[in-house]
Amino acid sequence: MIRLGVNIDHVATVRQARGEPYPDPVQAAVMAELGGADNITCHLREDRRHIQDRDVGLLKSTIQVPLNFEIANTEEMILKALEIRPHAVTIVPEKREELTTEGGLDVVRHKKALISPIQRLNEANILVSLFIDHSAEAIETTKELGAGAIEIHTGDFCHDCRDARTTEDMFKLIEPIQKGAKLAYEMGLQVHVGHGLHYNNAQWLQHIPYVEEANIGHAIMARALFVGLKEATREMKDLINNPERKPYCGKR
Repeated sequence: MIRLGVNIDHVATVRQARGEPYPDPVQAAVMAELGGADNITCHLREDRRHIQDRDVGLLKSTIQVPLNFEIANTEEMILKALEIRPHAVTIVPEKREELTTEGGLDVVRHKKALISPIQRLNEANILVSLFIDHSAEAIETTKELGAGAIEIHTGDFCHDCRDARTTEDMFKLIEPIQKGAKLAYEMGLQVHVGHGLHYNNAQWLQHIPYVEEANIGHAIMARALFVGLKEATREMKDLINNPERKPYCGKR
């Protein structure tokens, strides 16, 4: 089964747009749990554009499922993670001007800067995941650094899905991720995926071997506007795990 991590950042985005105390991302996390979420993901950004420090502490003390804490590799955020002690920390690239995370972390270029933070998080018994592209070099570097997991950036795959018209087209798009997932698994890394996944493409995760976890936020929150967060979570979890929802693959 692929675990579903529900990212509740966008609930905080709505709250911050008006500076009100609602909607509460902690309440959203509870509703996602009731819908079957296996973990809750939140990203505390440097500019605090959505999730706030208070939210992270309340999430850690309130939810009954693991917390996946997304952060940039800065001393401030590493200290915050060591204070909160989430189940997992996913280190992601971060730019102030971006709407959302735009690509994988360049672990080869920033290898030296990642050594100490990963070691400190490991010593605190926190699972460290690096948000990377599916290249062999990035996966091998992640293993060398001592992280326990990768989260494969699926944004490019999801974007390219819009132009795919046949099953063959879809398999061509997904094959690089399949290869990356297999390599990571063989190296002893947990394989997570995330970014851009929604109700018209997430079912293709069933064709990627060794994926343990998918972290999805925007699509679930958008769907929740019409069916509620509990049902939106249930629908997504069914989509990525129910064999009846697995796309037809012919004789392949």
